[in-house]
Amino acid sequence: MKIMHLESNFVETIPEKLEDGVLYVSIPGLVAIHKCACGCARDVVTPISAEHGWILIFDGENISLSPSIGNWSFPCRSHYWIRNGEVKWCKEERPSKKKKRPSLWQKWFH
Repeated sequence: MKIMHLESNFVETIPEKLEDGVLYVSIPGLVAIHKCACGCARDVVTPISAEHGWILIFDGENISLSPSIGNWSFPCRSHYWIRNGEVKWCKEERPSKKKKRPSLWQKWFH
């Protein structure tokens, strides 16, 4: 069953057994971890640092992660965003190569 909301739980160290629907955050470890929101029970590890590309935003109650979570190496291949504790599902299974946007020149003169 898909998970639609993740509760925030700040911890010193990540517990051995993760609960469904909980986003564990270790500031000392610079990591966020949760069970995949698709329900497949795989652990999703998100390193929190500019170097690894994920940013964590905490508003005092809920967490947002940016960019999205793309579990391409999992059999489920789930793709979603975590925004204010809510799981926002991507409609695509895997992003295709981005189409090149036309330049302003092409838009105006073609």
